[in-house]
Amino acid sequence: MSSTDPLRLDAHQHFWRYDAAGYPWIGRDMACLRRNFTPDDLRPLLDQAGLDGCIAVQAQASTSETDRLLLLAERYPWIRAVVGWVDLCAGDLEQSLERWAQASVLRGFRHQLQDESAPAAFMQRPDFNRGLELLQRRGHVYEVLIKARDLRAATQLCQRHDQHHLVLDHLAKPDVQANNLREWAEQLAPLAALPHVSCKLSGLTTEADWQQWRSDQLTPYLDTALELFGPQRLMFGSDWPVCLLASDYSTTHTLVDNVLQRLSTAEQAAIWGANACAVYGIKGVKR
Repeated sequence: MSSTDPLRLDAHQHFWRYDAAGYPWIGRDMACLRRNFTPDDLRPLLDQAGLDGCIAVQAQASTSETDRLLLLAERYPWIRAVVGWVDLCAGDLEQSLERWAQASVLRGFRHQLQDESAPAAFMQRPDFNRGLELLQRRGHVYEVLIKARDLRAATQLCQRHDQHHLVLDHLAKPDVQANNLREWAEQLAPLAALPHVSCKLSGLTTEADWQQWRSDQLTPYLDTALELFGPQRLMFGSDWPVCLLASDYSTTHTLVDNVLQRLSTAEQAAIWGANACAVYGIKGVKR
């Protein structure tokens, strides 16, 4: 391949040094996640899937994890971007962001909104909204991590903040086991109509029955995302290693790949990497 070939990226995965206190969301039923996951573990999986690199996303509400991810990105240049964590509600947010002013690979931030006791109320907090406004002024992407029941509140949040890219993680975690495709699609449509919002085709297998899910259960959700967002505002993400709760990396990749086969070459290239490069400001060709 030439140096001008577009990048193919996994736009959503995680690395961590596991400790129970630091990752309380990893429950007792998630034994396979209760260990370290490193770039050396991921690289062979990317190679097998024909992917050139990844975007490392926070999995812990701590600035120390952000620092660790940035160090990994220095060591492994195929980690093309980092989505870190910072307290958007803090009064000294601007000073906190300054500590990473020279970290060009830090392209965005995320907070586990889904883990708040009342996510919809949290998204209405004045201090949180001031923080998100500051992120957008500084050109940082913000990733919205919610469950489907909070789509209305997330839509209002994204309508309010339209000065830079916003990215919806995991298709807003539809309740696949409840077979609520129509309700989810109706709730998602107003958010998908916002041109500054993109969406990651990720996290679906773990919203289904971990042991008994079938691809024909999940492909309608991917099809709906294609219909609502279009190929120019979608990107592939494995959600590795979380995906291991329900499937291996190859199966996760193949699930999306099979749905995209009917698209044009250009549309497939957009979802496999070009869109992520545009949203996160990544140089979109192979090094």
